[in-house]
Amino acid sequence: MSSTTEPDADKIIHANFTLSRDLWLWCAAHDTRLIYASSAATYGDGQLGFEGLDDLDSLKALRPLNAYGWSKALFDQYAVREAARGQAPRQWVGLKFFNVYGPNEDHKDGMKSVVCQIWPKVAAGEGVKLFKSHHPHYADGGQLRDFVYVRDVADVVAWLAKSPQVSGVYNLGSGQARSFKDLAEATFRAIGREPEIALYRHARGAAGQSTNTSPGPHGSPAGRGYNAPMTSLEDGVERTMWRAI
Repeated sequence: MSSTTEPDADKIIHANFTLSRDLWLWCAAHDTRLIYASSAATYGDGQLGFEGLDDLDSLKALRPLNAYGWSKALFDQYAVREAARGQAPRQWVGLKFFNVYGPNEDHKDGMKSVVCQIWPKVAAGEGVKLFKSHHPHYADGGQLRDFVYVRDVADVVAWLAKSPQVSGVYNLGSGQARSFKDLAEATFRAIGREPEIALYRHARGAAGQSTNTSPGPHGSPAGRGYNAPMTSLEDGVERTMWRAI
């Protein structure tokens, strides 16, 4: 259950924690490796940073902002606790995905990445709208996220599948904090249009005002030996757009 706005907490816990726990137990019992999706949503508003520390105390200190984030945080804690007890699969990895984007997102409806939400308007010759900022330190449209291209995510997972010695909870982002304005401008320029961006005020909290910095290498697969370069925002957006045409 990947919707950050799903109100049914029981549904989310059943899908994201209970099922994950059952898969963990099966993998541990059958000598099978497990790589699972955690989320940067576990960091909440980011006041404690995005360092990717995977000791139990650090994970328990995080304060997600929604039920989805809490479900992911609870399973990360469960995994670390069970591993400390010696009750883990022979390889286990939780990946805290940051803002993943790329082609083939039509099935995600309102949970599509921002670039895939605004692309139809850009392709139709229209302008796009971005939220104004509620935070005095960030300009309108200047709210920051770590946007990571889906191919990079797939490459990291493939590397982990070949690296059975690596276990733990890790960040998976591009390593670069970029603004929503950067993202929108890259989308326009991917098809040779000058940016046409309007800004509007949204109800506080509904716009997702956390200002994600980028994960450090010590808290990511880069700290364990993964050294392939990550795709730049401009290149990733262009690849996404041309796959969508």
